[in-house]
Amino acid sequence: EKIIKEELTEARPTYGWLGEESDPVAGQDPTRRWIVDPLDGTTNFLHGLPHWAVSIALEHKGQIIAGVVFDACKDELFITEKGKGAWMNDRRIRVSDRHRMTESVYATGLPFAGRSDLPATLRDLAQLLPACAGVRRWGAASLDLAYVAAGRYDGFWERGLKLWDIAGGLIIAREAGALIEGIAKGTKPEESGNVICATEVQFEQFSKLIRSS
Repeated sequence: EKIIKEELTEARPTYGWLGEESDPVAGQDPTRRWIVDPLDGTTNFLHGLPHWAVSIALEHKGQIIAGVVFDACKDELFITEKGKGAWMNDRRIRVSDRHRMTESVYATGLPFAGRSDLPATLRDLAQLLPACAGVRRWGAASLDLAYVAAGRYDGFWERGLKLWDIAGGLIIAREAGALIEGIAKGTKPEESGNVICATEVQFEQFSKLIRSS
């Protein structure tokens, strides 16, 4: 995080900063700030599991306008700017066009270390597993969102996330055609930390199932 902060501050010295490993900084320009998770998937990294990422987002007047998620192990760079679509390396990406949940794969995070949202997640799984082709838990929310953008997953949901966990991935998924809301109707994941993300063709049925649990 120290290296990323130094580089971004040199490039845009007036912007604010929100990072996982350091104190927030209010920039001279109050309308813009970087939102950074220098290592999303820390437990994977520590255990030698090759699934983790660097996530960087740029916020302007409360709206995320650009995002980067870099999977160094696979050399996959997911990148977007608002209104310009989503890309992986030099290839345009788009969400899947699968209609049937029974043919679809979804991703989530499983609460650990006594987190209070475990019962809700177990109820979600009890509802979803009989209705789909599978659920994956790979431990990096930024990549889960990027994988929805790339059509690898058909949806993603999770509770209790921090803004730096999801900021970069949210705009990448949106620019690839995903619909995203908070788990509670009328809420925003950027504020609540609770996310439902799915393709346009599946969002209604997927969100209804998660919310019904």
